[in-house]
Amino acid sequence: MPPGNLSGVTQVVVAKIGTSSITDDHGDIDASAVAKFCTEVAELRETGHLVVVVTSGAIAAGLPAIGMGGDRRPNDPVTLQAASAIGQSRLMRVYDGCFATHGLVAGQVMLAPLDFGIRRQYLHARGTLLRMLELGVVPVVNENDAIADDEIRFGDNDRLSALVAHLVRADVLVLLTDAAGLHTADPRLDERASLIEEIVEFDAALEALAGGTGSVRGSGGMASKVAAAKMASWSGVRAVIASARRVGVLADAVGGAAGVGTVVHPRPQRMSARKLWIAFAVDTTGRVLVDDGARRALLERGVSLLPAGVREVEGRFVADEAVEIAGPDGVTFAKGLARVSAADLRRTAGRRSADLPDGVSHLVVHRDDLVIVP
Repeated sequence: MPPGNLSGVTQVVVAKIGTSSITDDHGDIDASAVAKFCTEVAELRETGHLVVVVTSGAIAAGLPAIGMGGDRRPNDPVTLQAASAIGQSRLMRVYDGCFATHGLVAGQVMLAPLDFGIRRQYLHARGTLLRMLELGVVPVVNENDAIADDEIRFGDNDRLSALVAHLVRADVLVLLTDAAGLHTADPRLDERASLIEEIVEFDAALEALAGGTGSVRGSGGMASKVAAAKMASWSGVRAVIASARRVGVLADAVGGAAGVGTVVHPRPQRMSARKLWIAFAVDTTGRVLVDDGARRALLERGVSLLPAGVREVEGRFVADEAVEIAGPDGVTFAKGLARVSAADLRRTAGRRSADLPDGVSHLVVHRDDLVIVP
């Protein structure tokens, strides 16, 4: 594809591969695993697709260099951040070499979920990635673990890949892992476990099947893959969870081959990037319980939440932090960014706007910062 031209592209694909899929048992980068992955990316490019790679592995690549590989992985965030800084260049060296054998140029892009919550940063990131694709470059995205906060411990590259898929308006998000997809039970423990090949809508029972974290070296696991697939679905992107070891897995996932893994179908309504970030990438620090009138207004009319509708405030939060919003029955139905602190909201809860003192915010959560969640 000539630089500067995105016309004629068949599909835009975001392909995410996890730490355990590109490292060996000692925690070192497995060059053959990366080479397989890069070869399949190159094959997609040859058939007219554009591909953005999201890769984990910087921490795992850096730990052996300082004598902490394998089962000696530390738990403290500062050491993990240092290992990420050490390992990122080592990881990119392998990608550069593998893509070069196919005549492709790779470009490193370091992002974090916060980059999607600030409009200016979001637009800069999108512009950079789209220009790289126009130039024929394969963007290789990783979370900026070296300066990240507690996101480093939550497998955010899965969530990050879903945000990137939204960012570049991808058609398909492929989440590569050690498993063939989501199963009815843990296949390592139950030989009767079967692959769930399609998901149209999520429910609590389905998400519970994902379990917890995966390997020692990785921080994600099936639970974070399912969460990322759900994010992609909400943003109008088809997602596929599949095994990185499967031969031709990327082509099969993009082409819709039967049995390739777990396919999560997109929802018909596409969520905005900011609301996707609020819904899935920001941890809540409190909960606001509202009366039935406020709940109906939020659900049916899409209005902002005002103090008059608030009945109870739980937790300790400050302005701009995320909170859950629940009805009188205690069931959470929305999530948003608070415009006031928990302490201030407790003083104004139930009061009409006309009764509020001067200088006090008349908004609890603005409608632009509020997401309805199932």
